[in-house]
Amino acid sequence: QVQLVESGGGLVQAGGSLRLSCAASGRTFSTYTMGWFRQAPGKEREFVAAISWRGGSTYYADSVKGRFTISRDNAKKTVYLQMNSLKPEDTAVYYCAADPRLGGWDGARNRAPDGYDYWGQGTQVTVSS
Repeated sequence: QVQLVESGGGLVQAGGSLRLSCAASGRTFSTYTMGWFRQAPGKEREFVAAISWRGGSTYYADSVKGRFTISRDNAKKTVYLQMNSLKPEDTAVYYCAADPRLGGWDGARNRAPDGYDYWGQGTQVTVSS
């Protein structure tokens, strides 16, 4: 079983920055593809970013490319999402997710919520204009 706990959300003005963290349990964290998703009120959960199990490959939604950076520290069993140049449209609950399947990143699977087996409880990010 894997447990994920997000932290680092909050209220920030447009143009500001936040760093989200996701602490994971489980001995095989280092083999998981990890992702961040977000869900705004009345909208579906959407892909934000993902990182391969070694951290050598990262993937981003077009809406955050160049502003957000995903990274991981396998020794600390933690994945991060550095968010810069935040916009009001980035306001959402942000979720960390883990895909334990062998084989690593799959572009079709890992850009969708169904591609992940484990989820955190979410952390609220609010960007004021």
